[in-house]
Amino acid sequence: MTDTTVDLKGQSALVTGASRGIGRAIARTLAAHGATVGVHYNSDEEAAEATAAELSGEHHWVIQADMADPTAVIKLADEAETLLGGVDILVNNAGVYELHPVVGSGTSSWLDAWRWTMDVNLLGPACLCHRLANHMAERGRGWIINVTSRGAYRGEPQAPAYGAAKAGLNSLSQSLAQALAPHGVFVAAVAPGWVETDMTTDHLAGEEGDAIRAQSPMQRVATSEEIADVVLFLAATKAEYMTGAVIDVNGASYLR
Repeated sequence: MTDTTVDLKGQSALVTGASRGIGRAIARTLAAHGATVGVHYNSDEEAAEATAAELSGEHHWVIQADMADPTAVIKLADEAETLLGGVDILVNNAGVYELHPVVGSGTSSWLDAWRWTMDVNLLGPACLCHRLANHMAERGRGWIINVTSRGAYRGEPQAPAYGAAKAGLNSLSQSLAQALAPHGVFVAAVAPGWVETDMTTDHLAGEEGDAIRAQSPMQRVATSEEIADVVLFLAATKAEYMTGAVIDVNGASYLR
């Protein structure tokens, strides 16, 4: 989004999973419009530092935490509050996707996939929302934007825990929207379909690439920047009355 009237100067944002892909694009977009950004990562510090180095402006921070560990997530929230001088915008983008089809997965591997996926994709974001929402409510302002997925509605037959976790994150977003609006804190979910990132490159370049692109009448997948622009629209414009919305960004590949 290049609209120069969109101004986040004086505001800070914590973006989880910002070392690559959609998270990196969101961090870059928010910083380009004046926000100070906390770049969260789990294991790839070098990539997170590279993201921070790309950001416009100054005083950005790189913060590590394992989203599967509630104790680490609470520490992440507190550290971000301190380093950023208060988090005005929380973007829960970090997530994992692990194949675990119903037929062919052993019981042990099935349960491991469910626990890990639900911990990272739902429990971690829930803990972060809870911790930071209380600070936002004290200040009487804030935005929480949760990146979910088309799979919450369309289904994920090869990774059912992923679809279930993202459906839960949609529901959490709507519950929080109702609970937090009286405190001046607004919540929405952004639900992409396929997005062109380093994680999807092999799929899009392989034999299934044409079929994936054909899911949309636009005959392509989204760019990370297109997802970031929707996040920016929510955080930087007068979109408060959209609180509780789940915004589909899937190129009409799935309609509900």
